[in-house]
Amino acid sequence: MGMSSGIVDLGMNVDLRSFRCRADRTQYALEHFGAYIKGRVLDVGCDEAVLRKLAPELDYTGVDIGGAPDVKLDLEKTSHLPFADKSFDCVLCADVLEHLDNLHTIFEELIRVSRRWVIISWPNNWVVARVPIKRGRGSFKFYGLPPDRPADRHKWFFCYTEAREFVWEHAKRKGVTVVAERSTQKPKFFLIRWLRQLRYPAQDRYLNRYCHTYWSVLDVCGGGSANCPAPVDSRP
Repeated sequence: MGMSSGIVDLGMNVDLRSFRCRADRTQYALEHFGAYIKGRVLDVGCDEAVLRKLAPELDYTGVDIGGAPDVKLDLEKTSHLPFADKSFDCVLCADVLEHLDNLHTIFEELIRVSRRWVIISWPNNWVVARVPIKRGRGSFKFYGLPPDRPADRHKWFFCYTEAREFVWEHAKRKGVTVVAERSTQKPKFFLIRWLRQLRYPAQDRYLNRYCHTYWSVLDVCGGGSANCPAPVDSRP
């Protein structure tokens, strides 16, 4: 097992990182995908529009039902983002789609309104569910049956590999290219990580059990086209 800069060697980039709040995800996106987040940027599910504060040089537009968006929009009640085709150089959508019944529709809209990059993060719901299920007690956030109706719920329950397979299948259908992928898991002592990988040497089984978020970057030009702008530095 190799280690480099806190990244676990599982055949893809797996970073040791926890996200305590939405702002942490935005910071991570800038750190690892900053080369793609340039020019005119759409932040779908922007919440408090942290990206605008962290990168004031961007031509930024945030969309959400609450928080501090530029455009207030209930994504579950629309089938069309209020922007023309290829309006943005980059579209960011971090841990949003799982909250929407119309996940598939909004996913396609992310691609439609981008003229180059789409960055999406997906939670691995198995990570938070497996321990309570194994113990036969407890609960996990965004699911279960609380006594009062919650304001925010996940509408989909999927694992890491399902999210990844979804992205690759729809990329193929849409003729777009997956140009970068990263994963995040909570920091643990080296010995714990080593024992986990010893017990679950198959990459998919390890990722489904321990990686809490899957990140992907799509190039909507499908590898390059005369109708697309020149690519930015694509190193994540």
